[in-house]
Amino acid sequence: MGRFDGRVAVITGAARGIGFGTAKRFAEEGASVAVIDLDEAAAVEAAGRLPLADGAKAVGIGCDVSDAASVDAAIARTVAELGGIHVLVNNAGITRDNLLFKMSEDDWDLVMNVHLKGAFLMTKAAQKHFVEQKYGKILNLSSVSALGNRGQANYSAAKMGVQGFTRTLGIELGPFGINANAIAPGFIATEMTDATAARLKMDVEEFRKLNAEANPVKRVGFPEDIAAAAAFLCSDEASYITGQTLYVDGGGKLG
Repeated sequence: MGRFDGRVAVITGAARGIGFGTAKRFAEEGASVAVIDLDEAAAVEAAGRLPLADGAKAVGIGCDVSDAASVDAAIARTVAELGGIHVLVNNAGITRDNLLFKMSEDDWDLVMNVHLKGAFLMTKAAQKHFVEQKYGKILNLSSVSALGNRGQANYSAAKMGVQGFTRTLGIELGPFGINANAIAPGFIATEMTDATAARLKMDVEEFRKLNAEANPVKRVGFPEDIAAAAAFLCSDEASYITGQTLYVDGGGKLG
């Protein structure tokens, strides 16, 4: 028996990185999974690689999480093809890093629209089903950058906004059998962080090594680390936890 047998999980930005790692973990634990991504071909391909349990299904759906009509269509298709929705993981994200004086209005708006508006729209669409069935799990992806990070005024503001959004969801939706929590990852080895290394003109392995040395456990994180925390927070074992942000960062600045 898996923790998510008979459950349907919707995960945004799930074609790669943390999103795919989380989709894989949910599938391993019995869930049917809707892989949501801006790139529909990549979403379909990723859905086809999930290790599904007997009777579970997966679907890849193209969706712009910052567009209400696209979001509503994605949720409707999930319910139609997978038979419902029980878990929502708002993972979709982008970076447009720059120092404040160089940051364009478009850089600001795009990051806010994907991270914050996207989480808002996806949650609003999903909670209709959650409230009706008196059950739902919402997980939002924040970041240690929420605490401030040079060159990421837009990303940091969006990720701290996610934490405030999560606490408010906990207050408003708790009476309806819905839990809402967030995870704030530290450095995770993904295509996104590899791209940061390239932008800084650093070797990927050297970049990872430097980040590993910055935390007490002396290693970088991997999508599997976030997926493990996500599986717990979205399970019934965590039914007395809501409105919280869990930092999964190897101890961060403890040292």
